[in-house]
Amino acid sequence: MFRHFKGSKKRSRETILRELPLHLMVLPGLLIILLFSYGPMAGIIIAFQKFIPAKGLFGAQKWVGFENFIYVWNMPDSLQVLWNTIIIAFFKIVTGLIVPLTFAILINEVRKTILKKTVQTLIYLPHFLSWIILGGILIDVLSPSNGIVNKALGLIGIKPIFFLGDNAWFRITLIVTDIWKGFGFGTIVYLSAITVIDPNLYEASIIDGANRWKQTWHITLPGMRMVIVLLMLLSLGNVLNAGFDQIFNLYGPIVYETGDIIDTLVYRIGLINAQFGVATAIGLFKSVVSFIFISVSYFLAYRYADYRIF
Repeated sequence: MFRHFKGSKKRSRETILRELPLHLMVLPGLLIILLFSYGPMAGIIIAFQKFIPAKGLFGAQKWVGFENFIYVWNMPDSLQVLWNTIIIAFFKIVTGLIVPLTFAILINEVRKTILKKTVQTLIYLPHFLSWIILGGILIDVLSPSNGIVNKALGLIGIKPIFFLGDNAWFRITLIVTDIWKGFGFGTIVYLSAITVIDPNLYEASIIDGANRWKQTWHITLPGMRMVIVLLMLLSLGNVLNAGFDQIFNLYGPIVYETGDIIDTLVYRIGLINAQFGVATAIGLFKSVVSFIFISVSYFLAYRYADYRIF
């Protein structure tokens, strides 16, 4: 027994020495996560204080309890901001699942490899551009006076539309431009899932007389079911993430009614109005709700898609 314990201890030491370079390689990333993700969590206490920056984070700040949360709840536009966030995030999640899936199935039907690779590259390129760059492009393209989109609409007799300044069009513009930027990445994921499907199933279905639509419905979609369910469940964690980068670069006071979301409200209250306690309270509320949805989504992903983090 002692010999077995000694041998096990030796093997354990050898394993640690063999894996040490891998742990050292992970260490910088772990330190960055601790510094920028977990370290700032100490600032949660600001949500319960009347925070004055001059006194410091751990200074003698006035404790106000849930007063900041009550103030946020009583704000005249708080419910509208929450509603905007949920609507925009919901449609982004839904379209972010349906559009890439549909496009992946269509691209899979293309038989010319060069054409398929070219289309994949073109739709994937916007994913690498930041919203700062795309925001400037969209402001010019969608301009009601000189924008190419409104000029094209004018050719068919449609009056200019102020896409970024009209509350009736702003949400639609956000959702469409978000699809344009991100659906290429989702398409690649779904195409990867399609390549795993056994080609013999398609050959057997052809012998049985199945057309392309029936092959897609009875073979392609069932073969992608686990990936579809997994991505759908994991997307639940983004129910309050409507896209700060995009909205911040495209919106203005004229479209606050339909475009103001939780993140932009936090930015204005915290960094512009210097109400740090109130801004932290809003951010904490969002984090708690997001944590609940993320926990539920991972549980459902484990239950129905056999997805595990560890």
